[in-house]
Amino acid sequence: MKRRNVRTLSLIIVTFTYLLVGAAIFDALEGPNNEKVKRGLVHIRDKLIKKYDITPNDYQMIEVLMEERKPHKTGPQWKFAGSLYYAFVTLALIGYGHSTPQTKLGKMFTVAYSTIGIPLAMIMFQSIGERMNKGSSVLIQRLRTWLGARQKEATEADLLLSSLFFSMISIAGGTALYSSQEGWSYFESYYYCFITLTTIGFGDFVALQQDRSLTLRPGYVVASFCFLLWGLSAVASSVNLLVLKFMTISLEEEEQGEDELHEMGANVVTLEEEVMAANGRQGGMYVNPLERDDMSLCSCTCYPAPKRRKKKNEVGIISRLLSRLGWTDENNSDGHYYDSETQSISNYTKLAVKRSSF
Repeated sequence: MKRRNVRTLSLIIVTFTYLLVGAAIFDALEGPNNEKVKRGLVHIRDKLIKKYDITPNDYQMIEVLMEERKPHKTGPQWKFAGSLYYAFVTLALIGYGHSTPQTKLGKMFTVAYSTIGIPLAMIMFQSIGERMNKGSSVLIQRLRTWLGARQKEATEADLLLSSLFFSMISIAGGTALYSSQEGWSYFESYYYCFITLTTIGFGDFVALQQDRSLTLRPGYVVASFCFLLWGLSAVASSVNLLVLKFMTISLEEEEQGEDELHEMGANVVTLEEEVMAANGRQGGMYVNPLERDDMSLCSCTCYPAPKRRKKKNEVGIISRLLSRLGWTDENNSDGHYYDSETQSISNYTKLAVKRSSF
């Protein structure tokens, strides 16, 4: 099995194992609390129905009204500011779900708009992240030059650390911004920033949804957009570095595999009444099939390596001269046919042994 296939299969197994472990942990953490909240809501519902003598149909209508009221409680969502915010979170793949199109034309336009806009936005974020990495590389190079370091060029680890640093700065700035403007705690603000910049977008916390912020607080809107642009670009720079690293590893493994195949192919000798020379020329030497052939074709590592690997021309000339003079004895060969450098049987050693046996 190829190395890439093994790696892909290993990644699939590890990912699904990670999913199963996460599911078990979330079940243990959130399961009891979910059941507790559900029992509390059912108890409150029964008390309201009994207190105000509400029929089941009327109660379902109240639930529908409360659900439909959520997108409108912070003011009109489909004015220009709200539509701009919706378009941004759509193209950035965040998708909070706090406001969704209700008309058929609106849904159709969302599909067409996202088909063109999402690739465009991804390319833009990747381009900004690449420029951020370039700027970090220049800053690191100048800093090392100023410090007099031997290695002045920025390494991949340096760029990855710098992108993570920018991501942490953006998350810290967003935490301070939303904790002061939305009234959330620092942990809730940090949670919102992380969920947003990783484009998970659960929608349990959504900014710009209180006190008609989209229409009455333009400064806060601009600051929020700047946070999203900077943070998503910083995350894109980290992803860009990881993708480049993965591609580099894949290319190196592919080249290594091609080199190994080329090395193995260069050490193949075909024996079919003729001995094929390693350079492609036919030696034209007939091998008697009845004659005992002691040469091993085993490609395993059971044979010790020769002390000296002779060149092709040297082996051919010396072996022919010794065989003509009758000084070559096939029993003198110690059977060291294995080449430790290529981890295969050497063409030249086998050819010398075969020729010396005539």
